[in-house]
Amino acid sequence: MINARQWLVLAASLAALVACAKTPAPDSTAERAAIRAVSIAWKNAYNAGDAAAVVALYAEDAVLSAPGERALRDSSSIGRYFAQKVAEFSAAGLTVADAPMGDVVTSGDLGFQWETYQVTDKSGGVVDAGKLLTLFGRRNGKWMIIGDTWNSDSMPGGPAARATVAVAAASNSLVRR
Repeated sequence: MINARQWLVLAASLAALVACAKTPAPDSTAERAAIRAVSIAWKNAYNAGDAAAVVALYAEDAVLSAPGERALRDSSSIGRYFAQKVAEFSAAGLTVADAPMGDVVTSGDLGFQWETYQVTDKSGGVVDAGKLLTLFGRRNGKWMIIGDTWNSDSMPGGPAARATVAVAAASNSLVRR
């Protein structure tokens, strides 16, 4: 027969086992696919001229570090930035695509993706190419962009930079019409 002391040791042992039990890790393949889906949704929205859909992919406390700009640290600032840039991009007839889409790395509720991109004009000519790094955080079960930065492979003043300036100037004149 088991006495009270043995019951106490048994109960404490079971409690310790339950406390030490690990919860199963999320399927990393599914997590990486979910992050890739956010990247694809970003490109689709940007190319469609839908700034609101682009901004919806960013967390409220996200940080955007765009080339030549001060870091933007909240969704309203990010929203104003993309409202302007998406309109200019669309008016100039540009498209952005992954070249190729990079690998995704996750750890718990954080993830990142490093990839390359190309910007093409209406004729399919490449006007810019570069690389980007996007940080993702899981918020309320959904992957959101929490940090974003990119830069061109062209040196300032190089051919692609001059083409980008020319496209920006053209888009500015189109936006002002």
